[in-house]
Amino acid sequence: MPTDGPRGWGAPLHARVLDDARVGPGTTVLDLGCGTGEFAAAAVARGAVLTGIDRDPAAVATAAATVPSATFAVGDVHDPPPGRFDVVAAVQVLMHAANPLVVLRAAAARGVLVSVTTWGTEAECDVRAFGEALAPWLQPRRPPAGPPPVTDPDRLLQLARLAGLGEPVLAEVVCPFHYQDADALVAPLFETGIGRHAINRAGPGAVREAVLQRCAEFAQPDGSYVLHNRFRVLTGRGCRPG
Repeated sequence: MPTDGPRGWGAPLHARVLDDARVGPGTTVLDLGCGTGEFAAAAVARGAVLTGIDRDPAAVATAAATVPSATFAVGDVHDPPPGRFDVVAAVQVLMHAANPLVVLRAAAARGVLVSVTTWGTEAECDVRAFGEALAPWLQPRRPPAGPPPVTDPDRLLQLARLAGLGEPVLAEVVCPFHYQDADALVAPLFETGIGRHAINRAGPGAVREAVLQRCAEFAQPDGSYVLHNRFRVLTGRGCRPG
């Protein structure tokens, strides 16, 4: 399932995190896996004093240019900088972390409040249509080994409790992915690994046609496409220091 979306798709998700964490003027926020700064910008717009880390130097440089009033550094979400923050946020990070439990424990040790987000299950996200459209040209998917993924709500709650988060609560947010036309829908998929693989086997024309056929149910009268995807927000209390 592709994990990137059109520009601005995360605004409802960011707003829910900030609302649930009651972020406002003077709130100190540690943004784990800050990326290019979209969540940071939303937090700073509410008056937060934000520190962000990400392992990608280019993303950190973009975030610093986009949100100059915040502080950014290259860093590992498994070992964030020391200190105590009102809120530690990990927005769309756990799915990419080598050890989500370590990330949650680090967040719990540094935050009065911790907020993390994940995708919903595949069945809850319309973007699964992309993979379904390309399935004839992809290797059959093997069931994942090991425990359920962090997108499973029961697994996410289990990890939160193991990490020491107090009173973890799950909320759900639906984020519409808006694509202005067929080109905007298809072009980003062509840049993904599964898209390139399918094109190498079938050619761009066949792949484009398959995607547009599968996504016909999401077409709007004005020629745009809207895909709705469910996300989860987990909020819990961090560990009290010493």
